[in-house]
Amino acid sequence: MPENRSLSFLIRRFRAAGIEPQRRLGQNFLIDLNLHDLLIRTAGLTPDDVVLEVGTGTGALTVVMAQQAAAVVTVELDPALFALASEQLHDVTNVHRLHTDVLANKNRLNPAVLEAIQQQIDAGAGRRLKLVANLPYNIATPIITNLLTLDRPPVGMTVTIQKELADRIVAAPGTKDYSALSIWVQSQCRAEIIRVMPPSVFWPRPKVDSAIVQIELDESLRGRIADRAFFHSFVRAMFFHRRKFLRSVLVSAVKDRLDKPAVDEILQRLGLDGTLRAEQLDVATMLSLADAVHAQLGG
Repeated sequence: MPENRSLSFLIRRFRAAGIEPQRRLGQNFLIDLNLHDLLIRTAGLTPDDVVLEVGTGTGALTVVMAQQAAAVVTVELDPALFALASEQLHDVTNVHRLHTDVLANKNRLNPAVLEAIQQQIDAGAGRRLKLVANLPYNIATPIITNLLTLDRPPVGMTVTIQKELADRIVAAPGTKDYSALSIWVQSQCRAEIIRVMPPSVFWPRPKVDSAIVQIELDESLRGRIADRAFFHSFVRAMFFHRRKFLRSVLVSAVKDRLDKPAVDEILQRLGLDGTLRAEQLDVATMLSLADAVHAQLGG
């Protein structure tokens, strides 16, 4: 197994460069070499894949992925780590390094990153995007969420994230972890927790457990959504006050656009009890409710 993925190598490299991991940037490096390999195997990279990696780190994962994929677009915000990784990656011709923030803001990906990805997809016939990354914990949710707003989202996302977030992604209706994120991902994808990981497999150790999650795009699911932008905002609004009754939340979500009798008519037509809560609705029911509201609004 490559020595450049080991704890001893990381410590030596950081000391030689006079730097330390930045916890404020969510820098926790995976040091279990078997889990490195599991992450890559789960991604199932092929010569048709363009990989987006968020958090280049020292470039250890990047080098391995570049051997299997058509291209890797790797993004690193930390200038010290960007320089460190560049030493290892400068001769790897199919790796495209970006020293920038992957997010323009919490609701939008950086256009420069999207442009770099598109250039690599356009460079070969049949190319497709995958996200493979040890995601910085503090930006994992907006990255996954915003990638699914794209017209051509990743066909697969294989990521290490906080276990708490992983639980939310795969949660079933009626459970404490079921959320707007659960519905947003499950309305378009099949998601699975591949492995739960203790803090000891990272350096420095985080305070929480982590997980490798595999999210695979399902076009048959995604095709059910008539207006993704509307559905995304609708679901978030429905969970804004998750403990309130469905009727009350819906009235609040469409205030100044639909009156209460119109809301009641929609609920009655769909056979939904207004005293349910949003967290009790499965994905298909939430889609039906969103479609009914959208149509009533003239969408």
